[in-house]
Amino acid sequence: MTSVHTRRPIHPRRPTHTRRPTHPPMLRLAARLLITGLLLTSAGSVLAADTPEPTPAPKASDTDRLAPARAQIAQARWPAAIETLKKLNDTGNADWQNLMGYSLRKNQPPDYAAAERHYDEALRLNPQHRGALEYSGELYLLTHNLPRAEARLAALDKACFTPCEEYTDLKQAIAHYKAKAKP
Repeated sequence: MTSVHTRRPIHPRRPTHTRRPTHPPMLRLAARLLITGLLLTSAGSVLAADTPEPTPAPKASDTDRLAPARAQIAQARWPAAIETLKKLNDTGNADWQNLMGYSLRKNQPPDYAAAERHYDEALRLNPQHRGALEYSGELYLLTHNLPRAEARLAALDKACFTPCEEYTDLKQAIAHYKAKAKP
């Protein structure tokens, strides 16, 4: 009897002398669960990386630098907040622009034109800056420019993926403004 011996084709990337190990069923199940968990976890982080944040979180150094001005604003010390912000002179920071606009608007006497310039600059730097959208909308109500306030509300509606405080506050301010305007 002649025996016909068939050779398996040699895979170019796999050595011919190795055999695939066989694993017990429980080990295979554990490995599959681990891989599935890793895939699901990485898919969630990919989605999170692709989802833009409404308002980019300030860097820790920015927050630290603006903390003294924020504290003065919280105490309604507008001239001191303005001076602190001027000393920082961080004009390329949307939060700085927003805080300066807010302080100028709240100061006595208020400087609405300068406040508007700072809000506009904050929105140029970060078009989705919720604080600047809300506060500039409030400014437009103070200057009796309802259409621009409503435009800011519409922009806030797009910037907030879920209901946000800024949107709710500006919506209430507009409703209050309209109620006062009716005879």
